[in-house]
Amino acid sequence: MAAILMVVMLILFGLSVPIAVSIGLASAVALWWEGGTPLIVLVQRSFTSIDSFPLMAIPFFILAGTLMEFGGISKRLINLANAFTGHLPGGLAIVTVVTAMFFSAISGSSAATTAALGSMLIPGMIRRGYDPKFAGATQAVAGELGVIIPPSIPMILYGVTASVSIGDLFMAGFVPGILIGFALILTVYVISKKHNYVREPRKSFKEIIQAFKESFLALLMPVIILGGIYGGIFTPTEAAGVAVGYAFIVGVLIYKEIKLRELAKIFTQSAVTTATIMFIISSAGLFGWIMTRANVPQMVAEFFINISENPIIFLLLVNLFLIIVGMFMETNASIIILAPLLLPVATQLGIDPVHFGIIMIVNLALGMCTPPLGVNLFISSQIAKIRLDQISKGMLPYYGVLLVTLMLITFIPALSIGLVNLFK
Repeated sequence: MAAILMVVMLILFGLSVPIAVSIGLASAVALWWEGGTPLIVLVQRSFTSIDSFPLMAIPFFILAGTLMEFGGISKRLINLANAFTGHLPGGLAIVTVVTAMFFSAISGSSAATTAALGSMLIPGMIRRGYDPKFAGATQAVAGELGVIIPPSIPMILYGVTASVSIGDLFMAGFVPGILIGFALILTVYVISKKHNYVREPRKSFKEIIQAFKESFLALLMPVIILGGIYGGIFTPTEAAGVAVGYAFIVGVLIYKEIKLRELAKIFTQSAVTTATIMFIISSAGLFGWIMTRANVPQMVAEFFINISENPIIFLLLVNLFLIIVGMFMETNASIIILAPLLLPVATQLGIDPVHFGIIMIVNLALGMCTPPLGVNLFISSQIAKIRLDQISKGMLPYYGVLLVTLMLITFIPALSIGLVNLFK
């Protein structure tokens, strides 16, 4: 049954069938091939996969991110980042990374971060003389921080799938996210100095204070969300609901950039995005259930342990495997399918489940910036009006930096679980 499942899925991938449909159809064919199980089970298991209270956070965070995009929050965060770092070599490119770090602490989505900021920053960089390949690549790679710096939709999925505290995962994502962010800033600085890219005018102290005042409510949002979670005031799911309420009040009543007539468009856009993710989750959950029935987790565990029982070798193999998977599969589906297969082996080898979750998410975030299916590359290349192969060339310096930071996060567990252990 496992062989039929994998063969059918790969054939459908090769035919460019959407990932969620490919996974669902492959699962249906495998269950039909085995026989003896009513096909109504397909529907029941698919529904069970999304019948989870923590997963309710996903539509709320998506809606909150859309409200913030329309509500002018991204514009104010860009102005704040520009006030602090715009005068450096490659100032606007550094602003791109810094703003992505701010926005990631609000949106929870890589694609949302890339689209919301890229629509303003990529054309701005190109107008100021930046190479379009560099501008698009910088926004694409900065966008991956959207799933590493909490709140993060992939972290919610991993927490639900692996029965790991979502709050612990959120806390564990801070240091890796900041580490990657500063590594990207350093890379941008070096490249910009080499190519003598333009600097923005240095802002006066008064202008910096003004930018901070204008963005204060935007900066307060992650403080309320994450502070409420870690303070025990509300759960991550409830925090997502609070985020929607806060974004609505700020965008409609305070900044007044969201018109009531735009609410239908905002809700529709959020609903479509949510439905897409939930379809993937339900299909991937069904896929995982069939894999478990076919004893695939046990076979995977035996495969890795037969190669080596050394945790270092295991993590190196997992990193290589996940990088390849991230190039061809959607992140959320990859987490739901692979976490139940790989986590038991990791825990058997003494690897902390929270640390392993961060390793998975950082690896798969890299896949968002790698061809052929890197969603951030597609978004950024469309905005920059360049081909996929061109933006991929612009990504080359960043790949080396991301691999170095990945190795640090993998083999220095304290970078992930240090904060978690400190506040326990």
